[in-house]
Amino acid sequence: MDRNIPKTAQEKVPLSGKTIVITRARLQAGSLARAIEEAGGRVIEFPTIEIQPAADPAALDQAIKDLNVYDWLMFTSANGVKIFFERLAHIHGSVDQLAAIQCAAIGPETAKRLEAAGVKNCLVPATYRAEGILDMLRPEAMRGKRVLIPRAAQAREVLPETLRRWGAEVDVREAYRTAIPETDTGKLKERLRLREIDMITFTSSSTVFNFARLFDGQQLAGILGETPIACIGPITENTVEELGGSAAVSAREFTVAGLVSAMVEYFRCKSPGQ
Repeated sequence: MDRNIPKTAQEKVPLSGKTIVITRARLQAGSLARAIEEAGGRVIEFPTIEIQPAADPAALDQAIKDLNVYDWLMFTSANGVKIFFERLAHIHGSVDQLAAIQCAAIGPETAKRLEAAGVKNCLVPATYRAEGILDMLRPEAMRGKRVLIPRAAQAREVLPETLRRWGAEVDVREAYRTAIPETDTGKLKERLRLREIDMITFTSSSTVFNFARLFDGQQLAGILGETPIACIGPITENTVEELGGSAAVSAREFTVAGLVSAMVEYFRCKSPGQ
């Protein structure tokens, strides 16, 4: 193909005319909203999750004061990174305290947040979930190691449980908690009824669970009707299925870019003449 031939308008804005709902926390929705809008889509923010401080940060603060005892620091979300460094600053600590600690991040967004905080050479798995971090490690190499995991109050246990089974000493510390924000569902219900929504996105299991709770625990199929669902990865997709839905889109790369790319491909295949 001649690279000098300009792209058609449809190729430049493949989501043109599509209205897409974002259920991410409002403070985190920006990157996804921008990516959708750059692809020509219209965004409706309907946050189903709110990030709140830990009930008591004392345990995390103490772990940060004792960082020298840890061999590994593992982050399973960008939120965990943000709160960790806020607490580090609160107790007048420095990123230099991490110099002798190996760090792992669940995905590129988390790794970027670490790099911005001054942490270099962070390990990032090829598969952006807890199992991906485990795949990078050798069980025998983790025996006797001390691991700190700052994370949400409620999270999947596969990472700490597996590390403990391998013989590591793991400290899980609550960095933050999630809650369901006060949200008026009326407008979204009406737009769904009128079929004015082209797709709804879920970027974590929590966004799915909370969405269903906001609609009084209804099954997703009953809430959404034929509105297609886009998930950032298989764990979120599994949650959608548990709650009576079916994902039309599941990103192969578990990132915002991967999710938008999968959405673009879905609508491209649905377009007439494609």
